[in-house]
Amino acid sequence: MPVFVCEGSGVKKPVGSMPGVNQMSVDVAANWLAERAENGFTAYMPFGVIDKSAKDATGSEALRETNVVCRLMREVRRRKLNLLAVPDLCFCEYTDHGHCGPLTSDGCSVDNDATIELLGQQAVNLAHSGADVIAPSGMMDNMVAAIRAALDDDGFDNIPILSYAVKYASAYYGPFRDAADSAPAFGDRRTYQMDPAGGVEEALREVDLDLQQGADMVMVKPAGPYLDVLAAVRARVHVPVVAYQVSGEYAQIAAAAEKGWIDRDRVVLESLLAIKRAGADLIICYWAEVLEQLLPAESGTLAVCHEK
Repeated sequence: MPVFVCEGSGVKKPVGSMPGVNQMSVDVAANWLAERAENGFTAYMPFGVIDKSAKDATGSEALRETNVVCRLMREVRRRKLNLLAVPDLCFCEYTDHGHCGPLTSDGCSVDNDATIELLGQQAVNLAHSGADVIAPSGMMDNMVAAIRAALDDDGFDNIPILSYAVKYASAYYGPFRDAADSAPAFGDRRTYQMDPAGGVEEALREVDLDLQQGADMVMVKPAGPYLDVLAAVRARVHVPVVAYQVSGEYAQIAAAAEKGWIDRDRVVLESLLAIKRAGADLIICYWAEVLEQLLPAESGTLAVCHEK
């Protein structure tokens, strides 16, 4: 289940570009998760909505045990909710420039080596706060190896890594960046995310590299526009494959349904069935409350996570 968690108390703020999705403070988010756990969901992926005053050039708030993501995970554990915490691991929500790590001295690109060192520190911080799975999404070179080494060195050798191994520089992420307040202040992320025009073989090379470095699961993102890639990855690997139905895919369905142009429930299920048929073991999407009504819990475990 995707969760956008923000500062404050009693906060539930609708995301304009994602009808039905909200930014929530820790207390509200924990209550919402408790309801979802009662209805059969077993995993959640928290994203921090960080106050602008706490953002800086290196995303240092991501390394603090008092940030909203860490506080939410500790609260879920305190309540003993039957939910796995699968936090996203990236710096775009925490940097004042909105890119996925500190920039090079010329300010033109992300400093890859400096970023992967910080990702290791961020992973350890999340592990100390209750993460069950670490999900790095920044598409930095050698990030999986750096994160695995940092976790192992701190005694978290049993925490698995779900790598965003195949993540395209997609136009479908727009609503998410609205929800998480993580849009780049300048430029875009095409220098470190994948070209949508790239071939399937490029995606398979990315997957191979992450598995060699220690990834336990791999992700394809977005899901619907890249079912060919998803199917090829499923045929290639012997680890769980995750697919991300991203915010733009969600927003298209939600907006068309609001206009009365489509049958929302049928389209939601059809879109997810297509992703499952292509080979996904786990689907990350934004339809938790809708799926509670459409899928009886006894039909199978409901485990839905989140985006970047």
